[in-house]
Amino acid sequence: MITVSKEDYLKAILEAESEGESVISATLAHWLKVSPPAVTMALRRLKKDGLVRVNTDGRVRLTGVGRKIARKLSLRHHLIERMLAEIFGMEWYKVHDEAERLEHAVSRDFEAKLLAKLGHGGACPHGNLTEMESPASRRRRGLLLLSEAEVGKNYAVSGIYERDRHLLEFLEARGIRPGAKLSLIERNYDKTLSIRTAARTMVLGRPAADKVWVSPLPSRSL
Repeated sequence: MITVSKEDYLKAILEAESEGESVISATLAHWLKVSPPAVTMALRRLKKDGLVRVNTDGRVRLTGVGRKIARKLSLRHHLIERMLAEIFGMEWYKVHDEAERLEHAVSRDFEAKLLAKLGHGGACPHGNLTEMESPASRRRRGLLLLSEAEVGKNYAVSGIYERDRHLLEFLEARGIRPGAKLSLIERNYDKTLSIRTAARTMVLGRPAADKVWVSPLPSRSL
């Protein structure tokens, strides 16, 4: 039996990798909001169990077994998010936190029912795919970060970093949600972006724009 704590560490490693981060102890302490000594102890146990490897430079890697567990938990999380949004109508910016609480309690039988009901694949309410993608993988699909958008071009929001509830509520209040259309009006001197959506014009800072993936649209689609 693998503990909830170990599952959390394995999924955090997979998630950090998908964001293009170099996973070290400090990364996990930040992602899981735990102390550095707690991370050191946890990695020692995970390494003993054959679930992770720690390189000489401190970088943490999942083993084949560890990656399989992390992907399984990630799929379960994805299914719960879809269930909450598609079946129960929960707001897209709330489902991540709820799925974090429920993912460890879902049985294999219930997971099978969710798969049968929702089907394989399909994006979560944040626009992200079942399999966690690296930034390079997203770029191969033609996506780019909103912070990289071209002035005068139109875009559709494809996916949003889902692990920051304050960010999600911030974007929702400004009409920036998966599927929303927007255009970049101007890049400002202070490195903010002037953006127009169907409802309003706003200024968005780089930290938020770096968390939104967009896909190009034809020039007259907004």
